[in-house]
Amino acid sequence: MRPNWLRIKLPSGKNFNEIRGILQENRLHTVCVEAMCPNIGECFERRTVTFLMLGNTCTRSCGFCAVKKGSPSGVDKEEPRRIAEAIQKIGLEYVVLTSVTRDDLPDGGASIYAEAITLIREYIKNCRIEVLIPDFCNSPDALDMVIHARPDIVNHNIETVPRLYSLVRPMANYGYSLKLLKDIRKKNPSLITKSGFMVGLGETWDEIIDVMGDIKNAQCDMLTIGQYLSPHKNALTVHRYYKPEEFERLRLEGERMGFHSIESGPLVRSSYHAHMQSCKILTS
Repeated sequence: MRPNWLRIKLPSGKNFNEIRGILQENRLHTVCVEAMCPNIGECFERRTVTFLMLGNTCTRSCGFCAVKKGSPSGVDKEEPRRIAEAIQKIGLEYVVLTSVTRDDLPDGGASIYAEAITLIREYIKNCRIEVLIPDFCNSPDALDMVIHARPDIVNHNIETVPRLYSLVRPMANYGYSLKLLKDIRKKNPSLITKSGFMVGLGETWDEIIDVMGDIKNAQCDMLTIGQYLSPHKNALTVHRYYKPEEFERLRLEGERMGFHSIESGPLVRSSYHAHMQSCKILTS
């Protein structure tokens, strides 16, 4: 049974229903829905959305994720334009773009990211853009494509400690994910970088601190730490529920390490309070 601090209200409200309607009208997916995010009610009511691009079927089989897995079919070239139109309708000043992982595509879907960023800039002049990217099959050209489109923040999640990668992210590589974060900074030193991971999958406290140090050594500016919640019976089980005071200890440790902004809490996810977190850096 989940502890009291992980209980959430059912999503409802005027903004929630309006945004859900716009997303349905524009035939768009969100990570909020597909990944069964516990914060969907709060975020939609705050008029914040994390768009899930390149369909809703992922080519990887990560043990923690609720997103559908399988063989996607094609690429919807009009998706970036519908996203830009939806952002305009909702009136977003800050948007997060992410995607399923598409190992079936030569560029991993990087061109769709670039097109979406370009069109958002065209439709909404003052909208800040954060991208949460996959590893693009280790392709430097794909990463260049996204960086050259000029997002404001580039996020790539580490997700867990290296010892658990074969269980949690069997088709990914811890070392390469760290290298990707470093490469973003090398390619464009002015870009803000961000990463995040989950706890509750069987890691030790020392392993958590080591991962935080690795991310900081990759010159990452921002960090998110949240509790893993098993989305369905076939997903990985929760080994432990961390207490709010433990997340506070991790937040203070992150500040000590020198992260410019850190969100650490039971319900924190990659995009949780992304706008507010970004303001600490973008306006400084």
